Amino acid sequence: MVPVGSLILLVVVVIAPTLLFWVMLRVPKTLDAIGAYVRKRRLGPAPAHPPIERLAADLRRVHRTLAEFPPGTPAVRRRATREAYDALLVQACAAVDVPHRLDSVGEGMDREVERLRIEEALRAAGISVS
Repeated sequence: MVPVGSLILLVVVVIAPTLLFWVMLRVPKTLDAIGAYVRKRRLGPAPAHPPIERLAADLRRVHRTLAEFPPGTPAVRRRATREAYDALLVQACAAVDVPHRLDSVGEGMDREVERLRIEEALRAAGISVS
């Protein structure tokens, strides 16, 4: 029969290092998770939309791009740029609480008039588009 003391010594010699290394491998992940949780609670919620300065700069850049398209620019590029401009207008409207109807107005003259109305409303709110 094996003495109990030898069995305990064997368990300590075999299991203790394994358990120690397992804990050492888990400590960095646990500390990272705790740090991320603390940072998240300290910083508060993330903003719902990008900073208004970035939106205004993007609006001016895309507006300038639309105005400076040379003749012969593919229709797909023009349409994609207009859609990007509309998306930026919607974001800017949400940021400064300006009502818009770009989601409900189809392509054509009505949409152009709505863009002009929104640009003027954004100017009145302090955002220079052009």
